[in-house]
Amino acid sequence: MQERSSVAELVRSLKAELDRYPMGGKLPSSRALVERFRVSPVTVSRALAQLAAEGLVVTRPGAGVYRAEPRPDVRPVGDTSWQEVALSADAAAEIVPRAVDASGVLVTLAAPPPGVVEFNGGYLHPGLQPESAMAAALARAGRRPGAWGRPPTDGLPELREWFARGLGGSVTAADGLVTAGGQSALTTALRALAPPGAPVLVESPTYPGMLAIARAAGLRPVPVPLDTEGVRPELLTAAFRATGARVLVCQPLFQNPTGAVLAPARRGAVLRIAREAGAFVVEDDFARRLVHEDAGPLPPPLVADDQDGVVVHVSSLTKATSPSLRVGMLAARGPVLERLRAIHVVDSFFVPRPLQEAALELVGAPAWSRHLRGVAAELKSRRDTMTAALRLQVPDLALPHIPSGGYHLWLRLPEGSEESAFVAAALRAGVAVAPGRPYFSAEPPGGHVRVSFAGVAGAAEIAEGVHRLRTACDEVLR
Repeated sequence: MQERSSVAELVRSLKAELDRYPMGGKLPSSRALVERFRVSPVTVSRALAQLAAEGLVVTRPGAGVYRAEPRPDVRPVGDTSWQEVALSADAAAEIVPRAVDASGVLVTLAAPPPGVVEFNGGYLHPGLQPESAMAAALARAGRRPGAWGRPPTDGLPELREWFARGLGGSVTAADGLVTAGGQSALTTALRALAPPGAPVLVESPTYPGMLAIARAAGLRPVPVPLDTEGVRPELLTAAFRATGARVLVCQPLFQNPTGAVLAPARRGAVLRIAREAGAFVVEDDFARRLVHEDAGPLPPPLVADDQDGVVVHVSSLTKATSPSLRVGMLAARGPVLERLRAIHVVDSFFVPRPLQEAALELVGAPAWSRHLRGVAAELKSRRDTMTAALRLQVPDLALPHIPSGGYHLWLRLPEGSEESAFVAAALRAGVAVAPGRPYFSAEPPGGHVRVSFAGVAGAAEIAEGVHRLRTACDEVLR
C-alpha cells in the first residue's frame, strides 16, 4: 500500500512540472529523480511507466525519458446504444440469462483507496508472498533448456507429477491438466460437466467467483445449506432428487466464506450421494496451502478417496504465493478427462511454459517449505489477533466459527441490520469489507460480511481496521 501511494504521489508531482520542458525535451535522469524526491528506483521506474502509458512521456532505451508530443484531437465517441439491443436480442431464448454480476469478485480484486484498511482482499499481502523466492525461480526458469518453447498441452509432466503427489490416493500425473489458476480450472470444469440451462448444486454460502462462472455458462446455481461441519448430506440428497442436477461444487477444506471443514463422517456420504445421483463433485481445494499452524493433520482431498471418477479436483498455487502466479491443476479420471482436456485446449491452448517452469523451480527449492511454515504461523497469529479484537470491540458481529485455515472470518450482522448500509459505513470509517450478499445464490438468511486478515500489513493494521469497524457499528447498528 505504501509503494502504491508513493508512486501516485510521484506521478502527480511529475505531471505538475511537465510544462517546464519543451515538447521532446529531456526529463531528469532516474538517478536525479531518486535523489530529489527521496524515493526508491522502483518507485521512479513505475511512475515513469505510468506517464508513458498515459502518453505524456516517451522512454528511449539508453537515452532517457522525453516529454511526448501532444496527441491529435480525439475523435468524438460514436453511438453504441445499438449494442443494448444486440446483447439482449437472444435473452428471451436463453433458459438462464448469461448476464453476469461480477461485483462479488471485483470487491476482492480491487485495491481500496489509499488509507483504507484492506479487509476485503483475497490474496496474501506482499509481505507474506515469497517474492525473493519467486524472482529467483523465474530467473532460473528462464535459463532452462527449452523454457521458451511450446509446452505439452496438458502441462509439463514434472509439474503434473508434483501436483498429483500432493493429492495422494491413486491420482497420477496422467490424470491432470495444468491450468491458469483455480478460476480457469473451475470455468473449464463447469463448462465440461453441465449444459446451458442445467442446475448445478452449490454450497450456501459459497465463493462468488464460482457463482459468476456458473451464470456466465448459463447454468442455474441451486443452494445446499451447510453448517460448521460442511455441506449437509440430507439436504444434498433432497437437492439432487428435486433438481436432477448432475454436478455439485464444494470446498471441503476451509470453505469460503465460512471456513468450515467437511466432517469425516460426511466425506463418504457426499461421494455416495453424488454417485447414486449419477453426478460429479467438483472439489475446489483452494486453501490447502493456507493451513494455520495449530490446525493439526489435514484430511486428504476427496479425490484421494474416489475410485469411481466422481470427483473433478481443482487445486492451485496462486493463493499461497501471488495473484500473478496463476498455475493450478485439474485432476479427473475416466472419459470426463478427455472432455476437460478439449475445452481447456480450445480456451487457452496451454499455460505459458516459462510460468510452469518457474512454478517447478519454486516448489522444488528449499525456500518453498520455509515459506509455507512461515505463512502457517503468520496466518494463525493474524487470525488470533483479529478474533480477539472483534470479540472485544465489536461483539455485535457474531463469529460462529473460527477456522484453522484460510485467510478470512465470516461475520453475521445483528438481526434486522442493513448489510449494504454497514458496508458503506465501514468504508466511510476507512475499512473495506466484503459484503455477504454475493456469496448466496438465493435469498440470504441474514446480513453478513467477510473480513480478511491476509491482505493487510500486520497486527497493527488489523487492530486499526477493527477499531474502524467499531465506528461503523456505532453509526449503523445503534
